[in-house]
Amino acid sequence: MITYQIENNLSPQEFIEVLNKSTLGERRPVKEPERITKMLEYGNLIVTARENNALIGVARSLTDFMYCTYLSDLAVDQSYQKKGIGKQLIRRTKLESPKAKLILLAAPKAVDYYPKIGMKKWDQCYVIDDVIELK
Repeated sequence: MITYQIENNLSPQEFIEVLNKSTLGERRPVKEPERITKMLEYGNLIVTARENNALIGVARSLTDFMYCTYLSDLAVDQSYQKKGIGKQLIRRTKLESPKAKLILLAAPKAVDYYPKIGMKKWDQCYVIDDVIELK
């Protein structure tokens, strides 16, 4: 049986494990435990999925609970994918801040997933990866 819960004290080791098992570890600083620790510390809404106490999925968000929720990391162990766990993690994240718009940047391998579950694509997104001088 899969259980879902809010876990704002998720351990960095468990988080790294599920990131690696989901392929999201390819784009996260999994070899920098101090960064992962800060990511968990400042992510103020963490919803997890567990089976027999083993972490199989996580949705890590930053939110003000009223206007916007940025779902920064959605990771589901590959051996549990295509079972509705990601959709349930998103749903439960949204339920925690129902008035807030839920926003995420799709990982390249997940671009086609989000429209299938009813999320709307928005082209007006901008990103700065490195410190630059703005014009």
